[in-house]
Amino acid sequence: MNRIALGLAALGRPAYINLGRVDALPAIRDVAAMRATTYEVLDAAYAAGVRWFDVARSYGLSEDFLGGWLADRAVSDVTVSSKWGYTYVGAWRLDADVHEVKDHSAARFREQWAQSRDLLGRSISLYQVHSLTVDSPLFADHALHESLASLADEGIRVGFSTSGPAQADAIRRAFELEAAGRPVFTAVQSTWNLLEPSAGPALAEAHGNGKLALVKETVANGRLVVEPPPALVRIAAERGVGPDAVALAAVFSQRWADRAVIGPSSTTQLRENLLADGMTLNADELAELAAVAEVPQSYWEHRSCLGWR
Repeated sequence: MNRIALGLAALGRPAYINLGRVDALPAIRDVAAMRATTYEVLDAAYAAGVRWFDVARSYGLSEDFLGGWLADRAVSDVTVSSKWGYTYVGAWRLDADVHEVKDHSAARFREQWAQSRDLLGRSISLYQVHSLTVDSPLFADHALHESLASLADEGIRVGFSTSGPAQADAIRRAFELEAAGRPVFTAVQSTWNLLEPSAGPALAEAHGNGKLALVKETVANGRLVVEPPPALVRIAAERGVGPDAVALAAVFSQRWADRAVIGPSSTTQLRENLLADGMTLNADELAELAAVAEVPQSYWEHRSCLGWR
């Protein structure tokens, strides 16, 4: 369990793009129901030994839910990571035209850092730029670099998450940034899964250079569970587990992957995910699974078409 982190992207707001999520959630997704479901999943994860929890300003009320759970359960032996750079604007509606808005400005960082700190207090160990891409204005904002790097003075690691077909370029460029002679970033959270493994070499380099490497979207927003490739179905059947567990075991086979962020929508999905703990895939299985990878551009185009539901 020491390589698993529980993410609340699918639980902190009523709508999200993950496949296989709707039937796992309460029929009525009001704030009270989603808070209760989140607490149930957090309780089950903690009982199973998970000690890392990942949230974001744009995940609806995820920081509020997690902060409330930490206080209610008097939990302090956990690592909390959050993100800034997107704002949730969905107004708790399933049919919102826009659910989140991106802004990597220094002003947004200051605003959202204050909000995150207000909700999570000093439990935050890692604060990340949300979905950093090579065209982000952050790369040219030296004042923002200094503000981010200064979080290290408070004992907080600074990182970034990535998305899109050019993740590797963003990873390498971001780790080159310095402020006052010290690196701005010491952690990265990127998409890596059986369908989209293209960031692997850059993540391996980062890990080899002492950076913390987290993996997100480990089951491709549910695609590897709802629409699993035949090879994944066969190996999962032989192993007596679901395709999600095998997909996660493939992440754990990457030596550079320090943490795999899972995003279950229920305790049932959580239990199925956690069956990956301790599973080791053999060389033949890994080779067969490697063949299911898609062209990165195609993968991200498909992801952009997933509807919020």
